[in-house]
Amino acid sequence: MRHAKHLAITQVLVLLMPLQLAHADDPPQVECAQALSTAEMNQCASAEFAKADAELNTAYQTALKAIPAMAADDPPWDAKSWENALRNSQRAWVAFRDAECDNHVAMFWTNGSGATVDILGCKTAKTDARTRELKDRYEDR
Repeated sequence: MRHAKHLAITQVLVLLMPLQLAHADDPPQVECAQALSTAEMNQCASAEFAKADAELNTAYQTALKAIPAMAADDPPWDAKSWENALRNSQRAWVAFRDAECDNHVAMFWTNGSGATVDILGCKTAKTDARTRELKDRYEDR
């Protein structure tokens, strides 16, 4: 029953992951909505996570740039203290995301073939949520 539930979740995740590969040296283009093999599903999930991670990095850099205008002149609310707080928060968040997805979620699969897609789906979802948090706090400030 567990594997059937995870397989259904994996199939839904894959259907929701559009992908377009643009570089000639990349693996052959995969239509993610029609991905059937484990390799194709892993390729699509990996590309979706890479996209989410790039968006997170952009939001994080935007947040760092916004801090000086938002900070006070005196510690502990000055820009340097605020930047340190954000950096520490981001490091802790990455450690949490990776522990949750790479370690905890993987346990449900006991080395099953759907593990990679589920792990990457977990990392993508958490990364998207963190990107939204940073944008909500720092954009248009």
